[in-house]
Amino acid sequence: MYEKELTFAKALAKEAGEIMRQYFSFDLTREWKSDQTPLTKADTEINSLVIKRIQESFTGDSIHGEEESVKTDSNRLWVCDPVDGTMAFSHGLQIATFSLALVIDGVPVVGVIYDPFMNRLFYGSRDAGAFCNGVKIHVSNQPMQNALIDVEGFPAKGQRGVTDYDIDICRSIEALGSNTTHLWSAIIAYALIASGQYCAAVFNLTNIHDVAAAKVIIEEAGGMATDLFGNDQRYDQPTKGFIASNGVVHQELVNLFKK
Repeated sequence: MYEKELTFAKALAKEAGEIMRQYFSFDLTREWKSDQTPLTKADTEINSLVIKRIQESFTGDSIHGEEESVKTDSNRLWVCDPVDGTMAFSHGLQIATFSLALVIDGVPVVGVIYDPFMNRLFYGSRDAGAFCNGVKIHVSNQPMQNALIDVEGFPAKGQRGVTDYDIDICRSIEALGSNTTHLWSAIIAYALIASGQYCAAVFNLTNIHDVAAAKVIIEEAGGMATDLFGNDQRYDQPTKGFIASNGVVHQELVNLFKK
C-alpha cells in the first residue's frame, strides 16, 4: 500500500548513511545546542537532504526534522532523525543511525532505520511486515528474566523528561531480573528489538523523531510500542515517552511507570 514511499525512504536512508560515514572521524568537529546535546555537520547536511528529497518527490507533505522542519497543511508528515546517537558519533563511537517515518493522521505507516556502520537497513510498512536487509524479522519471546533493555532519557540532561523518574529506573528494571544498557542511540535499540536481540527500550523524552519509525517497524515485527503508561498515542505531536518491547515484557515495564 505504501510501496512508493517505502522505496523512497530506503533509498534516502542509504544516501544519509553515506554522509554519516563521510563525516565520521575521531576528531569530528561538534557544536553544543541549548539542550546540551551535540550537533555536527552530518546532522544538518542530512536534515537538509531529507527536506530536499521529500519536496522533490512528495510536494506538499510536511516534514519534521530534529534540526529543521517544513510545515504545510498536509495530513502526511515525514519525521526524521538525521543522526540518532550524535553524542557517540561525535566522540568517535560508531553507534549512530538514521531514521525516517511517514506519519499519516498521527499514525506511522512507513519506517526505516539505517545503521551505516554495520550496513543494516531495518524497515517496515503498515500490514506488510518488518525486514532487515531484505530478510523478514521478528521480535523475541524472551521474558523479563535475563532480558536486555535499553534505557534513555533518565534523567534527561538539559531536557524535560516525561517523568521525574531518575537513573534509579535501571535498578528497578534490574530488580525484575533484566540487564540494562544506555547506548546513546535509542533508535538502534528499537531496531534490535524488532530483530530479536533486545527485549525492550524505555524512552523518557517527548521527541517524535526518536520514536516514529520504530513504532511501525516494531509492531510489524510482532512487538508493542506505547507511551510510558501503556497507551497508544499520536506521532505528529510531542509524546508521553515511549516503551518499545517484544510484547512479553511490556506490561511489567508499564507497571513501573504506573506506580
